[in-house]
Amino acid sequence: MTLQPVPPAPRAVLADDERLMREQLRARLAEVWPELEIVAEAKNGVEAVQLVERHRPDIVFLDIRMPGLTGVEAARQIAQMAPPAGAGDGDDEPLLPEVVFITAYDQYAVEAFEQGVADYVLKPAERERLQLTVARIKRRLAAREQGLPAPADATNAVPLQQLLHELSTRMSGKPAQYLEWIQANVGQNIQMVAVDEVLFFISDEKYTRVQTPQVEALIRKPIKELVDELDPRKFWQIHRSTLVNVSAIAGVSRDFRGRQVVAVKGHGERLEVSRSYAGLFKGM
Repeated sequence: MTLQPVPPAPRAVLADDERLMREQLRARLAEVWPELEIVAEAKNGVEAVQLVERHRPDIVFLDIRMPGLTGVEAARQIAQMAPPAGAGDGDDEPLLPEVVFITAYDQYAVEAFEQGVADYVLKPAERERLQLTVARIKRRLAAREQGLPAPADATNAVPLQQLLHELSTRMSGKPAQYLEWIQANVGQNIQMVAVDEVLFFISDEKYTRVQTPQVEALIRKPIKELVDELDPRKFWQIHRSTLVNVSAIAGVSRDFRGRQVVAVKGHGERLEVSRSYAGLFKGM
């Protein structure tokens, strides 16, 4: 009889600027998820990002309103976090942590989180709602173990980046402003490229390639900055180094390794979808 290896205990970082709230949530989590290991606690959003980068947890609990960085701003930085030294692409690419927001009751936020791309815990943490959150997170982590996309908790789920953009805009009270033109190098010339014409962006260590149906251009702006400057309803991040124009997606298939690949309209390039973003195409 062959014994199956026991998966490691899930690990989490907890971030809230109120010490009593951290203690209360830690105690509630110990009751409903005793296997969960809280590896670190943060008092603000800046600390949260630093601790997630240091510990690389499976889950991060973020108070939606914190000093330094809000929970939403911290989540956006965590979503663009570089892999640890020595990690490669493809099968070795580290997965992003599951995000759970801690929030006082807010109708808009609750409706947004109910879409299923991120979860939430209401202040003060109640056992029943926390049990639902834990059940969802367990399903997502189990899917990761099997190399499957995160299960859909709702049929109208939007990409996480889009949700974070919308929450950030609502919290700031300012209308979102998105890039319309990009100044790029095309050969030896500088050219203005309309963002709506871009099929996809792909970054390497120094440059980001801007691909339109007519030209290939280069800019010195990384993907993690473009994510914040482009309309998330029009451009989806499918890999830590790739953004694709949703209207340019011709279809999604799987390669011989079972990984999702995006075909681009009017262009021969096929763009790899990393495991962290596989849930964008749940039907595949």
